[in-house]
Amino acid sequence: MPANALLNNKISDPREFLRRLFTTAIGSADPATCVPPHLPATPRGRTIVVGAGKASAAMARAVESHWPGPLTGLIVTRYGHGVPCRQIEIVEAAHPVPDAAGRDAAQRMLDTVRGLGADDLVLCLISGGGSALLALPAPGISLDEKRTLTARLLASGAAIGEMNTVRKHLSAIKGGRLAAAAAPAELVALLISDVPGDDPATIASGPTVPDPTTYADARAILTKYGIEPAPAIRAHLEAAPDETPKPGSPLLSRSRYIVIARPQAALEAAASVARAAGVTPIILGDAIEGEAAELGRAHAAMALSKIGAARRSGPLILLSGGETTVTLRDPADRRGRGGRNVEYLLALAVALDGAAGIAAIAGDTDGIDGMADNAGAIVLPDTLARARILGRDAAGDLARHDGHGFFETLDDQVATGPTLTNVNDFRAILIAPPTT
Repeated sequence: MPANALLNNKISDPREFLRRLFTTAIGSADPATCVPPHLPATPRGRTIVVGAGKASAAMARAVESHWPGPLTGLIVTRYGHGVPCRQIEIVEAAHPVPDAAGRDAAQRMLDTVRGLGADDLVLCLISGGGSALLALPAPGISLDEKRTLTARLLASGAAIGEMNTVRKHLSAIKGGRLAAAAAPAELVALLISDVPGDDPATIASGPTVPDPTTYADARAILTKYGIEPAPAIRAHLEAAPDETPKPGSPLLSRSRYIVIARPQAALEAAASVARAAGVTPIILGDAIEGEAAELGRAHAAMALSKIGAARRSGPLILLSGGETTVTLRDPADRRGRGGRNVEYLLALAVALDGAAGIAAIAGDTDGIDGMADNAGAIVLPDTLARARILGRDAAGDLARHDGHGFFETLDDQVATGPTLTNVNDFRAILIAPPTT
């Protein structure tokens, strides 16, 4: 039986409907539309544009298209996320594990903003991914040492805020240090948020805002996850030579920020499309964290519990955002090709066990789930049945963290390419049980 027959006929094509919601969420954070309304007034002096993140090059292009005067600058973005600009230099570097290109760009960025005057303006364009791309280690720490620690944190299951606390205290540019270097110039940061709660100190590790965390916090996080860093890193964290600028620091008195796109707005945009289609949206939250597989199972139980309500009152859709984690507890776990969104969906599918009337999509709004070249995938009521025919074992693939392998076999991956924005993950579960 085709998947569509297992869903309420009000939704004629659940795959297309779910894709449309995902596309709408991404479009809500398009730099071409969300940057121009927030540009500051032109200064008496120079305008210098700097920034980092997966959306930063597209943000720079939007600035160039609307800025009335001369400007110069330097932006670092992820490989494959660059766009041509006329006046602002675009550098590509590695993410999520940093490389020398990111380190060198971060050093040049610091050098660019130093020595400015009070009449100058630094326009800083920041989005998710900026923390790895601004890879300038503190003195005495090598890039390889920082890169190794980043990889271990990624595998540990540490939340993004915890990772960034450590990163800020191993960096010469994060945690407000970029803004401090630009003083006494005015600095305006435009932020596209990809973090729970839109905390500016967490987005890209907060290079332009005060840092409330400490060296002691960074040490505690490594202890929590049982990570013993390289001796140089351990010595730096123990010595705590120069704390990041804290709230109230005079060095940041002329620095301000504006969050121009956020995960909640993406969910609300998708909810509007759902309502127009006669589907009642339920927004669960834009800052949901935790293990991807556990969340998938929890959301499956929630969806199953709402089938009766959907049968009585019409189709429902559960919308959520945030950033889950996938903890690799055994070297064998690395055999699979996973990402947090396909991990979530695979656990969801196993828990739903082919329940009629439920379909789902999950994807990263930057277009890249984990280390894969796609954003995520779609689950339909017949997902497990088709997988068995094709020789895939959903539970076994989940245990191996091989979500991309599973959904690739079914041709159910969602491929967008780099979207040039990033408001974290988007998840939607359609509950439209058959009415006959």
